[in-house]
Amino acid sequence: MELSKYIDHTILKPDATLQEVKKICSEAKKYSFASVCVNPYYAKFVSCELKETSVKTCVVIGFPLGANTKEVKAFEASNAVENGAQEVDMVINIGALKDKKYDVVESDIKAVVDSVSGKALVKVIIECCLLTKEEIVMACRLSLKAGTDFVKTSTGFSTSGAKVEDVKLMRETVGENAGVKASGGIRDYKSAMEMINAGANRIGASAGIAIVSEFNEQN
Repeated sequence: MELSKYIDHTILKPDATLQEVKKICSEAKKYSFASVCVNPYYAKFVSCELKETSVKTCVVIGFPLGANTKEVKAFEASNAVENGAQEVDMVINIGALKDKKYDVVESDIKAVVDSVSGKALVKVIIECCLLTKEEIVMACRLSLKAGTDFVKTSTGFSTSGAKVEDVKLMRETVGENAGVKASGGIRDYKSAMEMINAGANRIGASAGIAIVSEFNEQN
C-alpha cells in the first residue's frame, strides 16, 4: 500500500503565506502525495511548483460556505483550471439541500462539473457535520447524478471534520461509481487508516507527513 498516494496535502488557512505554500509543495514532491490542495489565489503558483511531477494541483471552489451562485462557482472552477488546477473541490449549496431544493443542488454541482469537463477531476464537499444521514445520502446521489468524480466529507472549517460512519455511508451510497474523500481532523496514521478501511480512497490533511511517517515506522 502506497499511503502517500491517498493524501491531498492541504493548506487552506486564510493567513497562509507564499513561503508556507511553497513549503507544502516541497513536502508534497518529497513524499509523492496525490495533490496539494489550496485556495484559488495560489493555483498558478502551486501548478508551477509542481510542474513535471506526479503531484496534482487541487483548488477549492465556493469555499468554505458553498453559498455562492452556481455561475460564480463555475467561473471560479474554470479560472482555477486556467491557472493550472487539475482537481477542484467544490462546496455544495448546503442551505438549498436542507430546503429540499434538490434541483438547485444538482444544478449547482453540474455547473462546476460542466465548466471543467475533461480538464479536471471534481470532488463535491457535502459538509456531513451539518447534514442528517438522509441528507448525506441525498447529497451523494445528487453529486453522482451531476457527474462528480468524488464526494468529500468536509471543509474542515465547520463544526467537525470527517467521521468514520459518514465515510461508510457515503461509500455505501456511491458504490464504485465515485471516489470518497475524507477530510477534516485527520492527523495521524490510525485515523487515516480508519477512514480508508471505511471506504475512503483519498484523504485531505495538513498532517500528511506525520501520517506517512507513522505508517512507515509501523510497516
